[in-house]
Parts: sequence; structure tokens; C-alpha cells
Amino acid sequence: MAYTKQLYIICSFVAIGGFCFGYDTGVISGVLTMEPFIRQMTNGGTFLTPMQTSVITGLLLAGCFVGSLLAAPLCERISRKYTIIVASLVFNIGAAVQVGATGYDMMIAGRFVAGLGVGSLSMAVPLYLSELAPKEIRGRLISLQQLMITIGIMVAFWVGAGTQYLTSDASWRIPLAIQIAPAAVLMFGVIFLPFSPRWLINKGRNEEALAVLARVHANGDKSDAGVIAEYEEIIAQVEHERTVSVSSYVELLKGTVRRRLILGILIQIFQQFTGINSIMYYAPVIFQQAGIQEKASTLIASGVNGCLNVLSTIIPIIYLDRLGRRVVLISGALVMGSAMLLCGIVMGATAKITYDPIKDVKEVDMSGNTAASYFCIVMVYVFVAGFAYSWGPCGWVYPAEIYPLSIRAKGTSITTAANWLMNFIISLFVPVMLTSITWGTYVFFGCCCAIMAACVFLFYPETKGRSLEEMDIVFAGRALAYKDVKNAEAKFAHGYANHKEGSFQDTKEQQA
Repeated sequence: MAYTKQLYIICSFVAIGGFCFGYDTGVISGVLTMEPFIRQMTNGGTFLTPMQTSVITGLLLAGCFVGSLLAAPLCERISRKYTIIVASLVFNIGAAVQVGATGYDMMIAGRFVAGLGVGSLSMAVPLYLSELAPKEIRGRLISLQQLMITIGIMVAFWVGAGTQYLTSDASWRIPLAIQIAPAAVLMFGVIFLPFSPRWLINKGRNEEALAVLARVHANGDKSDAGVIAEYEEIIAQVEHERTVSVSSYVELLKGTVRRRLILGILIQIFQQFTGINSIMYYAPVIFQQAGIQEKASTLIASGVNGCLNVLSTIIPIIYLDRLGRRVVLISGALVMGSAMLLCGIVMGATAKITYDPIKDVKEVDMSGNTAASYFCIVMVYVFVAGFAYSWGPCGWVYPAEIYPLSIRAKGTSITTAANWLMNFIISLFVPVMLTSITWGTYVFFGCCCAIMAACVFLFYPETKGRSLEEMDIVFAGRALAYKDVKNAEAKFAHGYANHKEGSFQDTKEQQA
């Protein structure tokens, strides 16, 4: 099937939701180091405590956790499309409060409200993309969200580098205000985009769904063979789910759906245990630890980091649907783990660790060993590249494609909430880890990456090239997924034949 330019345009536009999250992630790391911001937040103080830093960062993530859970009923009742609009509006309200903040309390309130919007977008956007995308390029299209996240981070880093020379409150208010623009564009632009065809069929609006499938997959040709086949497959799945009453949260705990829920939650938790958001939130501090002492230099190093993140994310857009999820996830975890372990070991062996009694923190000084300093910086870059081509996109792709239609919004909501909850927890502890166990932080995340590689190899089945309606068969195999890799095609062909005859694998008999 030849895919239309309109399909790519629609998916790229909706992925702006990822830009909002990425920009906020990147901008706060620079803002936290700006002297005018510190003075405003501390009523004239000269530094933020690790706990204040954690709360300013973490309140957004707490809002994201709540927002991702609230998005599920919205997606089901008012549609994926309108949920994106509501989430964009909420995000802009929170961003506006941050821009106008006159103190610490107002700032963290704005961060929480903005988090409600970001959390809802992070759940609704990949859900919408997965239901609009054909199975052959679904990984590519959902990866557009991660690409926009990385672009947002990169833009934020360079904006921060540009405004850090200002001595007034404009140095931090301008970067925070810029994020309002993309969210406003998304909010008004989504009005003109189509509804999810799978949501339309689930609501009994079959003709509209057929028109959407024809529009985005075949230039409006409703007689196209691929469009008709996908349309009929979705209808068959919806009718089956209605027959067995698969619609409540309880169904997430039954049969193969329970397995999917566990794997979906774990992949989102694992994504945070790579340590990536710690690198992004606290990049200037990390580069200072690695030996870059001047503030301007650390911000530029962070900007370069953001550019590398974007370029590396292009790789999965091209190759994810060819290589598959398993290979990408395992290789990415090994690359990241190696980089973090090497960074931590070299820093621990060469750095001078001192204690600052005023701030009650340990400080790392690598200025006396230039080679070791540069090595650690390179390892951070290698780590970011490893994440960008693997766990960055796959962390969103995999959970968005594995659930049955009738509970897809609920399942995606829970897995996304798990991501934000773990993100929140880690963001609270990382500033303390960086100033207490210092280089041990990198060793910790390196070990986590090794565990993740093993878990994917053992338990995660391959989902590339399978339609959303075929996931019942994909997850009907053994829990130890690596044993099914060699004969997956033969087993799938047999399972799909039964599926077409109406003998779905994930039925009430399996759920009993």
C-alpha cells in the first residue's frame, strides 16, 4: 500500500504534543541554574537546595502522572482528537502561570498544571498515532513523537544558552513563555484533523471511519483493497470484544491482556531507569561534574547534547519497522549501560570529591584531569545517542500498540502513568544522588540498563509488522518470548488462520 503525504503530515503535526514535553524538559535544566531565577524563587537567595530543585522538576511529573490517568476516560468519551485539544489548553494555562510566577509556590503550582497537560498529551498522542498508522510503518509514525520530544529538548537548550546572558527576570521568563506557542498551534490545528478510525468504529460511526482510512491510506479511495481489509479487520475485532464484554479495567488483569499490561508498565518504568531524564533535567550540573566549569560552556555542551539526541532519533524512524522492537531495545540498553558504567568508573577513579558544608553536598572536581573529563563527556553523549535510537521511541511505541481496542485507552493510560510516576520518583532522588554518591549515580543507571537488556531478551515478544487487531495472537505464546523468536512466523500464520475463522486467542476461555 502506498501511504499518502497527508498521513505523514497529520502524524507529524499531532507529534507537536511531544515537542511540548521535550521543550519543558530541556528548558527547566537551564532555568534552574540562572541567577535571576534563583533569586526570585528564594527571595534573594544565592542557590536552590537539592530538595527545591527536585520539587520544581518533580511537580510537573506528578501532574503528568495524574494527567495520563485522567486522559483515558476522555479519550474514550470525547475522542482522542478532542482530548489532545483539552490537554493543550491545560498545558498552556500551566505554562502561563510559570511565566508570571512571582515566587516558589506559584512556580510549582504552574508546573503541576502544565504537567496535567503534558501527561494527557503523552498518553493521547501515541494512542492517536497508533490507531491512524498502518501496521507496516506504525513504529515509524509513533516514533515521530519521540523525535519531536528531542527537538523540543534541543530548542530549549539553545534558548537557555541564548538568554542566560540576561541579568533580569527575562532570562528565565522568555524561555518559559516560548513553550506556549507550539501548544497553541497544536490546540487549534487538531480541530481540522480526522478522528481515530478505530474510535469511530467503536462508536458505531463506521462510514466516517472508512472515509478516514481511505483519506489517510489511499488518497480517498474507499475501494482500495488495503483500506477495505483493515476496515473489516477493525470491525471484526470490535464485534468480538463486544461479544465477550472486554471493556472494563478488570479485563486488564485477565488472560494475555494481563501479560501485556505487565510488559507495558515495565517498559515504561525501564525507560526511566535508563537515567535519561536525569541527564536532560540536570545536564548543566552533570557537565560541571564532568569537568566543564564555566556556566556558558555547560549550557553549550547541553545544547550539543540536544542536537545529538535529535540526530540519533532519526535512526528508528527509518529502521525501527525493519529491525523490530527487540533488537533495537536490547542493543540500546547495552550501549547505554556500557556508557554509564564507564563514565562512573572513570569519574570515581580520577575525580576529586570535596564536601561543601554550606550547601551540605559533595562536589566533583575533574579539572585536574582533562583526558578523563573529556572521556566522561563523550560517554554522556554515547549514552544519549543510545537512548535516542532505542528506548526513547520504543518506550512509547510498544505500549501504544499491544492492547485490544476496547481497553486500549485504559491500558495506555496506566502504562503512561507508570512512566510519569517513575520519572517523578527518579527526579526527586537524582539531585540528591548526584550530590551524595556522585559517580555512583552513573554506575547505578548502568547496572539498570544491563537488567533491562536481559528482561527484553527473555520476556518481550516482537510486534513489528502486526496490526493492532493481531496482537491477541502475538501475545498468546509463551511467557519466555525468546523461545518463540525462531518459529514466530509459523506460529503466527497458524494463529491468524484461526483468528480469521473467529477463534480469537484471547477469549473468555483463556481469561477464565
